[in-house]
Amino acid sequence: MTHTISLVRTLDDSGLAVSVPVPVTSRYDHPRFQRMERGQYEGQTLWYFTVFTGREAEPEMPLAVYDDKSLTSGQLAVIGTQYMAAKVMWSQARLRFMAGPLLREAAPLWQAWEAARTELHAVFKEFWNIEGSRWRAQLLRLTDAERAARAAAGAWDAAAEKLAELASDQIKAAGYDDELPLADVAREIGLEVSGWRIDHVDAYAPTPFWHRDTPLVGDLLTEIEKQRERLREVAHLAGDRATV
Repeated sequence: MTHTISLVRTLDDSGLAVSVPVPVTSRYDHPRFQRMERGQYEGQTLWYFTVFTGREAEPEMPLAVYDDKSLTSGQLAVIGTQYMAAKVMWSQARLRFMAGPLLREAAPLWQAWEAARTELHAVFKEFWNIEGSRWRAQLLRLTDAERAARAAAGAWDAAAEKLAELASDQIKAAGYDDELPLADVAREIGLEVSGWRIDHVDAYAPTPFWHRDTPLVGDLLTEIEKQRERLREVAHLAGDRATV
C-alpha cells in the first residue's frame, strides 16, 4: 500500500523548482520513500511513500547530506522537501496510532461528565420547587452533585490533556498547514467528538507562580460559585444564617 502527499511549495529559494533536476533515486532517500511526481499545478509535488504506522522514529534528513559536496542546491532542496513530506505523513500516522486508543478511553469519561453536569443542574433547579423545611437536605444533595461533577471534570481534563499533547506534537512536526484534527481521527474510528472540551496543551500546564485549575474544572468551579452565590443571596433574604 502506498500513501501520497501533495505539497504546493517551491523546492528552493529561487522559486524555480520546476526546472530543478531531480534525482530518480538517492542514497539519502527515506526508507519509505517510493517516488515523486510533479503535480498539475505550479509548485505542486506529489510524494509517494509506503504506509507509515506511527511506530517509526521521526524522519530526519541524514547529517551526511550537509557534507556531501556532490549534491547541487536543487538536489539538497528536493531531499529536504522529501523529508518534510515524510515527517508530515509520519506525524499523522503517529497521531492516529497514539490517539485512537485514547479517544476510545475518553468517550465514557465525557459521557460521565455530561451525566454529572446534568445532575448538578437538576439538583440546583430543584431549589425552585422545595419547601423551606427541606432546604438543608437539598444543600446536601447539591454538595454531593458538586463533588461528583468535580471528579468527572478532573477525570476528563486528565484525558483531554493527553490528547492535547498528541495534537500539539503532530503540529510541531508537520506545521499548521498539515494539521490532522483530532476530530478527523475520531471520525475514522467511529466517534463523534465535536462537543468534547479539549483545549490547547498550554491550558493544562501548571503555572510557576499561582495555582490554575484545568479548563473544564475551572469552568465548573466558576459555575458552582455562581450557584452558591445565588443560594447565599436567597438565604440572606430569608434570614437563614446557614452557610452555603
